[in-house]
Amino acid sequence: MDGETASEGSDGFDWESEDERESNLPFSSCLPPTVAGQEEFAALGKASSSAGPPESSLFQHFVRMGFSEKLVGKALEENGEGNAEAILELLLTFSVLENSPRESEHVHSNPSSENEGDLIDELSDVDDDLQNEESMDPLSDKEKKLLLLVDMGYPIDVASTAIDRCGPGSSIMELTDFITAAEMAKAVDDAYVDEVPAEDLVQSEDLFRVSSFKFSQVGPSHFHKSPKGKRREYFEDERWERKRHKACEKKIMDEDDEDTIRLPNPMIGFGVPGEPLAMSHRTLPEAAIGPPYFYYENVALAPKGVWQTISRFLYDIEPEFVDSKHFCAAARKRGYVHNLPIHNRYPLLPIPPLTIHEALPLTKKWWPSWDWRTKLNCLQTVTASARLTERIRKALDGWDGEPPLKVQKYVLDECRRWNLVWVGRNKVAPLEPDEMEMLLGFPKNHTRGGGISRTERIKALGNSFQWPIICLC
Repeated sequence: MDGETASEGSDGFDWESEDERESNLPFSSCLPPTVAGQEEFAALGKASSSAGPPESSLFQHFVRMGFSEKLVGKALEENGEGNAEAILELLLTFSVLENSPRESEHVHSNPSSENEGDLIDELSDVDDDLQNEESMDPLSDKEKKLLLLVDMGYPIDVASTAIDRCGPGSSIMELTDFITAAEMAKAVDDAYVDEVPAEDLVQSEDLFRVSSFKFSQVGPSHFHKSPKGKRREYFEDERWERKRHKACEKKIMDEDDEDTIRLPNPMIGFGVPGEPLAMSHRTLPEAAIGPPYFYYENVALAPKGVWQTISRFLYDIEPEFVDSKHFCAAARKRGYVHNLPIHNRYPLLPIPPLTIHEALPLTKKWWPSWDWRTKLNCLQTVTASARLTERIRKALDGWDGEPPLKVQKYVLDECRRWNLVWVGRNKVAPLEPDEMEMLLGFPKNHTRGGGISRTERIKALGNSFQWPIICLC
């Protein structure tokens, strides 16, 4: 990214971004309504008369689109009939507020009131507050974004952390991108404890010794205290047991929930090269057999109920879940609803690099032994700031040999979260657009030129398909 902010771009809403789609509805249009209907709304705006809202063609148009007469009347009152796009944006805002959970209504309503009153009156109060905020006590950009993220359902501490990490100039799309990426990184952390041997995670004998078995088998009693000086207890029996109990409860609840999709492990879909077919035959509805073929992609870790909704609108076809780590050097868990044949699949040739060092050989010289990563995480639409890479360099420069475990953990957490690679002694850097192009299967400079900035290239690539997987299907 350019400068020292976490990302650049407009503060406008872009509900089509990649890793925010984990918290969005699955069937938003390919084009925002303000673009897709721009000419139609402009024509309607010009044709509208000065008559009251119920008598205008613009009023009838929005009612036919499915908005309630009260909301349309309120929107026309506030904006007039000159700008149809502004009216549509306000209607969408009203609809989101109307459908938001009642727990979040305390942000805008009076909690002491026994009767909440009509929703339109509350929305009117909110709108009046927004209009008068400059003359009264204006909210900062950070506070506005914080309120909006809370209204969208994010916890206030998570929203505040995202704004602090990405910078106050970040757009809502970039903030939701960051939150989603952090959630996915946590999910990857949970997966790694079962995949990585404990001796690869901890190599310092001065801290504790661990036998060579899976980390999932390790409990508090397996950690031996350091033979030197002051010792620290890394895990307490009570905490360990409480954590394990909560995990079991969550697993049982998820298994009993009909709306929860069971993601396969390993995530190889109907079969990937070098692995036996997980499914040799599937039955499609008659209406979905043969051309025209369709192909719908969404993030695998979508909110509860999203995949059921997608399948319901696409002939009730079960999604195919695939992790791109089986095809390239970056993990990317995705689900695909499609009616493509699943027989006689073959990989894209030449086979793409499957590890970080194969894809980026120049990084191998500087790669520390305690960074055990062989795959990158999901490619994001935002990138790490220069300040973060500088903090990592300073944290490592204070140590001649291997840094302490605490420093290693901090550096590895940031490297995994932002896909940082080693480019020098104690120096990490985010991926460049041409490196992302290579990992996704695009030719070099595919997104370069044409007035597209580096930030826009990264955003476009983070939202793109993964070509090795598409070609396999």
